[in-house]
Amino acid sequence: MDQTKFPSEGPIGIGLLGCGTVGSGVVKLLLSHAEDYAHRIGRPLALRKVAVRDAARGREGLDLAHHLTTDHHAVTRDPATQIVVELMGGVDPAKRLILDAIAHGKHIVTANKEVIARHGDEIYAAAREAGVAVFIEGTVGGGIPIIMPLKASLAANRIRQIAGIINGTTNYILTMMSQHGQGLDEALLEAQRLGYAEADPTADVEAYDAAFKIAILASTFFSHRVRIEDVYREGITHLTAADIQYARELGYVIKLLGVARREEGHLQVRVHPTMVPRTHPLAHINGVMNAIAVQGDAVGEVMFSGPGAGMMPTASAVLGDVLNIAANLEAPNPLITCSHEGAGDVAPIDELETQFYIRLIAHDKPGVIGTIGQSCGQFGISILSMVQKGEQHGLAEIVLVTHRVKEKHMRAALADMADHPTIQSIASVIRVEGLK
Repeated sequence: MDQTKFPSEGPIGIGLLGCGTVGSGVVKLLLSHAEDYAHRIGRPLALRKVAVRDAARGREGLDLAHHLTTDHHAVTRDPATQIVVELMGGVDPAKRLILDAIAHGKHIVTANKEVIARHGDEIYAAAREAGVAVFIEGTVGGGIPIIMPLKASLAANRIRQIAGIINGTTNYILTMMSQHGQGLDEALLEAQRLGYAEADPTADVEAYDAAFKIAILASTFFSHRVRIEDVYREGITHLTAADIQYARELGYVIKLLGVARREEGHLQVRVHPTMVPRTHPLAHINGVMNAIAVQGDAVGEVMFSGPGAGMMPTASAVLGDVLNIAANLEAPNPLITCSHEGAGDVAPIDELETQFYIRLIAHDKPGVIGTIGQSCGQFGISILSMVQKGEQHGLAEIVLVTHRVKEKHMRAALADMADHPTIQSIASVIRVEGLK
């Protein structure tokens, strides 16, 4: 660690790695709210160097000679910079530069969910060794404050469960399918046209983005690091208008949820499409909005909702972290720093116990219902409800909802059904969450 002592008075130097959409928002807030920030923490914040790929391209509010550089080390090793804000995204070179900044005694603020989900253990270990802080509010909820409130305001609670809509793109797509009758492809194209989805939407629709976020939340609040490899991940690309309609008829809404739960000595950490009861507040979070429901043993359930992405909402979270570090620069508050030891014991998805919605396509012949019941019965699965929907070309659609059952038993029963000649296909399998 660089042993240079920062002055206890005068400006607090802020350096940026990257100045894209969110970085531009951070610069805008730093410059326009400078007096407010100085009043709140008792010292001004001074924007130092901003490392970018192309320093010749002008950026609003930034002076080419004074601020912009293509040398990342001009940020990570600047003696007058106390806090480095990393907004580059991705793993390389972001991880290397974060570690370099830590080695030179800088506190870190980042909105980079992938680097924290994949390499948070190494980054936090280096930060503890160097005696600096790493703040990550912007990695999870965009503009939704979630990490700081749980660490500070709800610190008296043992967090039992975190369940949330943590990807605005998929929530928009599912809202369009549910409320406007669009198919998945049509809703995705609309999301891309509006700028909610990237040209390559894989990170969103296949739930990689949400998996990073739920891994970070579980690691932060369950005292053990959750490896991204241990997070069960399932996207929304297999969902159809029929599933949306049946969910409505059964009293549910389909949402892509990230769920982290502490249960009987191990953790459940997963992200997948989920049938949420229409009576639960998460069922009414629509469009690109995000929401995270948290259950604490003392407070019960509380919910945080708001814009989950975008320039200014995420910049708000990033600057909140900067101000928290700046206000505690001389004596970091242990409540709001991150400390956890070792990897958590994450239960495999086979051990998950939940209800299931199943949609089958079967030949419309006598004995089909008996076949389904027999397959379920031999694996101890109790059926809550089952209906047959119409008949066309000799095929019928059968929809059933089970009572709670272990995933491995449900999969075994489905495999048994699929082998039966009266079952043409298993069209859809969706987990049902009571969120209690």
